[in-house]
Parts: sequence; structure tokens; C-alpha cells
Amino acid sequence: MHLHWRSVLLVFVGGAIGTTVRYLLSLAVPPVLGLPLITLVINVTGAFVLGWLLEALALRGPDEGRRRDLRLFAGTGILGGYTTYSAFAVDTDGLLVAANVGGGLLYAAATIVIGAAATVAGIAAAAWFGRRRARRQGGAA
Repeated sequence: MHLHWRSVLLVFVGGAIGTTVRYLLSLAVPPVLGLPLITLVINVTGAFVLGWLLEALALRGPDEGRRRDLRLFAGTGILGGYTTYSAFAVDTDGLLVAANVGGGLLYAAATIVIGAAATVAGIAAAAWFGRRRARRQGGAA
């Protein structure tokens, strides 16, 4: 699949969109008390949406056709460009180098713990909506 031009193009265009949104947000929101909270917010919201998206797609069937295209474009592309492990790592290192060890450790731990919780919450939300959708369709039959 990674050799198909269509798949590569979907990821490329999605990545350009996600990276642009992340860049604009990082310009618009300055650090708070020396902590780069916008990177935390970006990574946590991205984790939630990715968990939701992948669960929602999985509930609708196999990873093929439109579902695969949406996963590549929105999941790998947009959300892959939007979220940023590299900025998280550089921000954490910057806090540690600046002798803000407590802030750096708190920032790193918060990003990992809240990000994981956001992913689980996204999966749970999609599963809940999926069950609700299935009940509605089952009742209509």
C-alpha cells in the first residue's frame, strides 16, 4: 500500500493540513508560565481524535476502500502532522536544560498520561456512538 501513489498523496495532503494547523496554533498561543502548553493541548486533542477515528472506522468494517482512504488522510496524514512527538521531546529537553526540572518532568508525565487517557476516551466515545447507532438501526429493522 505504501507504494501506491494515491495512498502517499492522501497522507501527504493530510500531513500538510495537520502540520499547518499545528504551526498556526503554536504561533497563536504563547507558553504559559514557561510551559509550552499548546504542544500538550495539540497532542492530547490529537490522541483523542485519533482514538475516536480508528475505533469508529474499525466498527464500520475492514480497513479497505473509503475507510482506508479516510484513515490514511485523516489519521496518518492530518493527525500525524497535527500531533508532534518531536516538539514534545524538544520542549521537555528545553525545560530540563533551563533547570526547570520539575516543570519538565511534570510536562512530560502530563503529556504521556493525559494523552493515553485521551486516546482511551476517544475509543470509548466512538464505541458508545457505535453501540447507539447499532441500537437505532436494529430498532428500525
